[in-house]
Amino acid sequence: MSNNDYLIRVLSDDGTLRATAALTTRLVADLQQRHGTDPVATIALGRLATGAALLGAQLKGKQRLALMVESNGPLQRLQAETDADGAIRATIRQPLSGPPPEDGRSAVAQAVGRAGFLHVIRDLGMKEPYHSTVQLQTSEIGEDLAYYLTSSEQVPSAVSLAVRLNENAEVTAAGGFLIQALPGCPDDRLQQLEQTIAALPPLSELLVEGKTPEQVLQLVLAGIDHHQVGRYQLRFECRCNLRRIVEMLRALPAEERRELAGREEATTVTCEYCRKSYSFTPDELAGLGS
Repeated sequence: MSNNDYLIRVLSDDGTLRATAALTTRLVADLQQRHGTDPVATIALGRLATGAALLGAQLKGKQRLALMVESNGPLQRLQAETDADGAIRATIRQPLSGPPPEDGRSAVAQAVGRAGFLHVIRDLGMKEPYHSTVQLQTSEIGEDLAYYLTSSEQVPSAVSLAVRLNENAEVTAAGGFLIQALPGCPDDRLQQLEQTIAALPPLSELLVEGKTPEQVLQLVLAGIDHHQVGRYQLRFECRCNLRRIVEMLRALPAEERRELAGREEATTVTCEYCRKSYSFTPDELAGLGS
């Protein structure tokens, strides 16, 4: 397993293509441990977190991006967030995916659910965040992100996301790439890219072989001159802290706060992203209203 997860951004020399590739093995293993996800849920959440890293590569300053999948599958809801500095966190409502499909269908698609939506929220520092929603197309995550980028943002895109587990359900490799056509990109180049990607081994195999993000993009962009324009580390990092939890409790209706303060036992609030717990005694809760 690589010591560090990271992401690179490249641009074709003629400026008609941009590409991003990420290694997220440690991030996905961290998510698996924090949330106690079963193998299929680990793959689904890992794909979404990796997708967030790829889409977040264009963020700047204090901008943030969140991806959320809500559907009718056993996992119910998955969400991943990132910022311009490579800090990523993710959560899942139900970490167990249920029995495997019996008809040969994709286990991930069944666990996510066929009837649902992908939400993309971009906080660009404006008055209100930009929120866009599309219906899930395949529930495989990668294809759904490509559909969103192509249909909603009008940027022809190819997305590949991979998470590989070993026989003990441990994360051995995870990562992804995103290729996007920019204005002026000729149609024959897009066709060339589609053919190149289709002929490659599965991304999970490339990552298990030890291919780096740079090497993956060399394969994907074979025959297309390009250069690197950015590189940064990726890591799990949660934004929760005591101050934010106190603010959340203070925002509760006064009657609900009084009810919590009237209990004999402490009240514990657990962050849904990092699973850190914050405990408050009845006296501390009573003092929040003052």
